Amino acid sequence: MELLTVAEMASADQAAIAGGTSGFSLMRSAGQAVALAAEAMAERGRILVVAGRGNNGGDGFIAAAELAARGRDVSVILLCDRASLKGDAAFAAEEWTGAVLPCDPQAIGKPNLIIDALFGAGLNRPVKGDPHEMIAAMNASGVPILSVDLPSGINGDTGEVMGIAVEASATVTFFRRKPGHLLLPGRTHCGDADVADIGIDTDVLDKIAPKTFENVPDLWADVFPFPQVDGHKYARGHAVVVSGDLVSTGAARLAARAALRAGAGLVTVASPRDALAVNAAALTAVMVRETETPKQFTELLADKRLKACVIGPGAGVGERTREIVHAALSAHRGLVLDADALTSFASVPETLSAEIKKQNDPQVILTPHDGEFGRLFSGLRSDYPQGSKLEHARLAAVQSGAVVLLKGADTVVAAPDGRAAITANAPPWLATAGSGDVLAGIIGGMLAQGVPAFEAACIGAWMHGETGQEFGPGLIAEDLPEVLPAVLRNLYDEIGIAY
Repeated sequence: MELLTVAEMASADQAAIAGGTSGFSLMRSAGQAVALAAEAMAERGRILVVAGRGNNGGDGFIAAAELAARGRDVSVILLCDRASLKGDAAFAAEEWTGAVLPCDPQAIGKPNLIIDALFGAGLNRPVKGDPHEMIAAMNASGVPILSVDLPSGINGDTGEVMGIAVEASATVTFFRRKPGHLLLPGRTHCGDADVADIGIDTDVLDKIAPKTFENVPDLWADVFPFPQVDGHKYARGHAVVVSGDLVSTGAARLAARAALRAGAGLVTVASPRDALAVNAAALTAVMVRETETPKQFTELLADKRLKACVIGPGAGVGERTREIVHAALSAHRGLVLDADALTSFASVPETLSAEIKKQNDPQVILTPHDGEFGRLFSGLRSDYPQGSKLEHARLAAVQSGAVVLLKGADTVVAAPDGRAAITANAPPWLATAGSGDVLAGIIGGMLAQGVPAFEAACIGAWMHGETGQEFGPGLIAEDLPEVLPAVLRNLYDEIGIAY
């Protein structure tokens, strides 16, 4: 579940070499893994390896030699002079006794499979010249492509397309994935991405201490709030969701139902007087409490059994919402700030950050989509215009003092201490009105049950993605809370919890 940056992966390689495994041995294992994947993708016919000058090309030469030794028809195109290869890549090229085709896109022809071994994950400059032409020709060939480590042209740390990138059918990477395998647009270029064991001991992770993870249950299973047989509704936590006025009540109800479905023992909608009847008529298990003013909200939070607040979905933009947020922060509750709550602070983000940072171990989560993020952290975007989504989320977490969940198909959750997780299970069906309100509610339900903020945000993002996958096409936001029981059952089965 750890994701390694390009520099961290280099450290893992060096640690393995220092421990007695030669660099060429690692390359041989990588090339053999590529050969196995290639045979699975193309059971017959010609296989073409397109190799570059670095270690990625060396992996390609090993794969070519392995495949030829198994009787496969293999060709190799090399994008540099063979005599210019150095180090392990040069040794790997010696394993290949066949011909090397000229660096000419026309030489691709119509193989049954192309192995892309041009560039590795460390590419950090635009692709130009012969490599650009070769990638374009590979993509235009219509032939399935297996990429080595990462599709050539994708930055391993950011997922950025460096001018042009291979559109792979599948990718084989080694030891651990890179952020670029999950961040967009890199993920869409990878196809099915598998991780091969090439002989690096997992003990090296203790020295590297990576802080970037794929958001999967292994990351947070140890803090997931499984109900106890002797528990009761207050033990499972009480969440409050702030409603807006009469014409803006639906978002709060979506969040409230999601919090209840996610496991909170009780949920209350704090409603203005003019929306009280509408909210009460539409809700059953969720309670409704008249909360017209920030003072009344403060009085509501005097009940210590209220563990978490969700403020933002349909709450309205302006002074009232800001004051309600201040009240929640002063009460030191778990807090999800979404939508209108974020926009209400767009002109004074430093006020929000200062108040969050006053707390000892603040359990505050900001859940912006890209537009809200740009409004709330406009200075950050201008100061770091080339930053990746992962880097921007991390910087925002440090700047705000809160956990930041930056939404999208590659949702990133970042904590002020540097931890970050990338979520890769969100289907396109989630791009529908009210979906984000449900996400805020799920996270609020986790906070109510005592889950720490970073893990609560990660769980919420993962469960949100799973509900979308479980329901599928035709999804609308109202469907999401109703699918959560199936998602929870699947999670219990995966973790091995009886229910």
